[in-house]
Amino acid sequence: MTGLENTKHVIIKDYIVIPIETGYIKPNDDLSAIIEPAKRLMQDDDYLVIAETPISVSQNRLVDEAKYTPSLTAKFLTTVWSKYLWGYVLGPLLGIKERTIKNLRKLPEETKAHKEVVLQLYGLKHALKPASEAGIDLSNAPGTFVSLLPENPEKIAKEIKREIGKDVCVMIIDTDATYMKNGKYFTGLPIAIDGIDADNGFFGYFKGQLSENMGSTPLGCSEEIDVETALKFANIAEDYQRSLSTEMKTIHSVKAVLGTEIDEVTVEALDSITHTPAVIIRKQ
Repeated sequence: MTGLENTKHVIIKDYIVIPIETGYIKPNDDLSAIIEPAKRLMQDDDYLVIAETPISVSQNRLVDEAKYTPSLTAKFLTTVWSKYLWGYVLGPLLGIKERTIKNLRKLPEETKAHKEVVLQLYGLKHALKPASEAGIDLSNAPGTFVSLLPENPEKIAKEIKREIGKDVCVMIIDTDATYMKNGKYFTGLPIAIDGIDADNGFFGYFKGQLSENMGSTPLGCSEEIDVETALKFANIAEDYQRSLSTEMKTIHSVKAVLGTEIDEVTVEALDSITHTPAVIIRKQ
């Protein structure tokens, strides 16, 4: 018996995973939709793993890509570099995911403005990455808006732990990969926990294709934590998210879930489905 007979939960890898389900967390919302259930359900030594996007949206880290006019560089990076060179040559050669290759081959016109956003906010090092540049999320924001990575995720994780008021570990993660080569951990993302070399952009991504993919990237944690432990719990959370029918990991999954084109998504549509921004993970 787990003591959770009346609480939704699943077992993954010897751990109990308890989802925290909410509506759409909107810009400038507080995080009580996550914190209040966590207060009620969590026990000492539990882990609370939170996706980065609801944190970012609550911080109003949104950018309207419709306000950006693609430069020649952005157009080149979208069409020649990402769609054709990576979609048809380098992607298959390096064995990147078949889903990623398919998505690159059908990049929509709006991707040019997206590349311009990446260029202006993060620079060429990140814009060279053929997809998922700098952790910018296109799939969980309304209309032509996208969400950037959260600001100071370690501080946010510590604040959430303080509000929960128990001896727990709070971690904020991104689904973009952490890689390992020769015992060293690295990611293309602009930020990650201590022990993961971050802000490598395209160069981290390219090197990663020749390295071991370790799964989702921990961005910030309420505790000092070793990378192996952080990755383990990040990936348990990601395993649960992958099982959900409402997962919107890419712009191409948005239409399947919401029945609308990416630039036509409304807050009401986002609020019409159940979101799982966080999971509690407990050792059995």
